[in-house]
Amino acid sequence: MEKKGIGGIIIAITLVVALGCSVQVGKTVMGVKSEGLFYTDGVLRTNYHAPFERVWSASVEALKQFQMENIAEEKTIAKGLLTATTFGEEVQIAVEYQEKNITQVGIRVGVAGSAFAAQVIHNKIKNILLGKE
Repeated sequence: MEKKGIGGIIIAITLVVALGCSVQVGKTVMGVKSEGLFYTDGVLRTNYHAPFERVWSASVEALKQFQMENIAEEKTIAKGLLTATTFGEEVQIAVEYQEKNITQVGIRVGVAGSAFAAQVIHNKIKNILLGKE
C-alpha cells in the first residue's frame, strides 16, 4: 500500500514538471513553466548560463530599456537586488551566483507577483545576453 502512495506522488510531480502546471499547498503556490522557469510565491526564477556580472548588467539594461523609474542597485560579490517601479508597481530582480557561469535570476512584479510581467522581463534579459537587443 505504501508503494502505491509513493508512486502516486512521483506521477503527480512528473505531471507538474512535464505539463508546466502549478500547485497550491497552503499559502504557497509552486509551478514549473517551459524553458526552465520556476514560479513560486510570486517570483519567477530561472538560471542563466552566464557569469554573474554579465547577468547583472543585462538585468540593469533590461530595466533601462523598459524605461522603469527609481532604479536602485544593491550588490555584493555573489548576489544583488535591483528594484524599480513601473506603472505604480514595484519590480524586484534578485540576481544570485550559483556556480561558475550559472546565475539565478528571480523576478517579482507587484505585491502578489505577476508571472506574465516577470516572463516579459526574463525574455528581455535573455535577449540582451544573446546579443539580440
